Amino acid sequence: MPTPIIATMIGDPSGIGPEICAKAIVDAGQAAGRVLLIGSADAVRQAVDVGTLPLTVHAMTDVSQAVFESGRVNVLDPGSLTIEQIPTGVASAACGKAVGEWIELADTLVASGEAAAAIMAPVNSDALKAAGVVRSIDELQPPDTSLLRISDNLRVLAMSEHLPLREVPQSVTRQRLERLLELLDRSLRSWGIESARIAVAGLNPHASGEEEQEHITPAITAMRAAGLDVTGPISPDAVFRQCVDGQYDVVVSMYHDQGQIPLKTVAFHGACTIYLGLPTLRMSIPQGTAYDIAGKGVADPSSMRAAMTVAARLSAGQGFR
Repeated sequence: MPTPIIATMIGDPSGIGPEICAKAIVDAGQAAGRVLLIGSADAVRQAVDVGTLPLTVHAMTDVSQAVFESGRVNVLDPGSLTIEQIPTGVASAACGKAVGEWIELADTLVASGEAAAAIMAPVNSDALKAAGVVRSIDELQPPDTSLLRISDNLRVLAMSEHLPLREVPQSVTRQRLERLLELLDRSLRSWGIESARIAVAGLNPHASGEEEQEHITPAITAMRAAGLDVTGPISPDAVFRQCVDGQYDVVVSMYHDQGQIPLKTVAFHGACTIYLGLPTLRMSIPQGTAYDIAGKGVADPSSMRAAMTVAARLSAGQGFR
């Protein structure tokens, strides 16, 4: 049975997206599965040349034309841009418009079953806004989804994202936590991860407060009764270290920064993100377009490599490792 096709949108072609995509394919090798890049074939060729990578770029207009073999990179190019429309290291409406089209194309391929997963390389909010694709970069997150962030052994799912800290305690409710735990368990099982060990961080120091007593502990008790392997609430100054050491598979944090700080401390490079709540596997990486180093061949591909390898494993039902 052939390995899944991973549809990878190259990101803003004026930035480091094409470079890190090409480098990641070389670095990951077979572990990345069958990667299909979506975007400007000319931009990918430039990236291959700048990085002196051992790849031949194969441009095509239909997935059926792809040939997956060592040393060859397939680029599905709908002809949205000419090379003259791609200014290195500069945001442009033309690139923003093309990126919007490429994102839709990647999603269409996954929805139709032609690809098993979609990955989004770094995009630029100014370019997307100039093209009228989005008003805010947050619009790129599909509605009613949660972000599962992965950084080596540490995997964190936050209950809330960009809330002011004063609003966080009100957001921690038994109902919301139960729904999130159910979503996490269902998603993990679909990727071949049975009986995942889930830890729940407390909100307060030492996991000792009203929120733990009234909401977090009752939610965990209910989910354990439903058959989930959930532990907590665990003191937030210890639980992330325990996950890194292999005691748990995923940690549910109570808010954005509670999980982001340990994630970025453990491994700032090599992280990737999964959008939970979709019927398909969609991923991105926490990396910007880095216009200042675009075209220099020095961009770090570790996060894209992680996204490709994780996508290949999960879409094949093989779990995280």
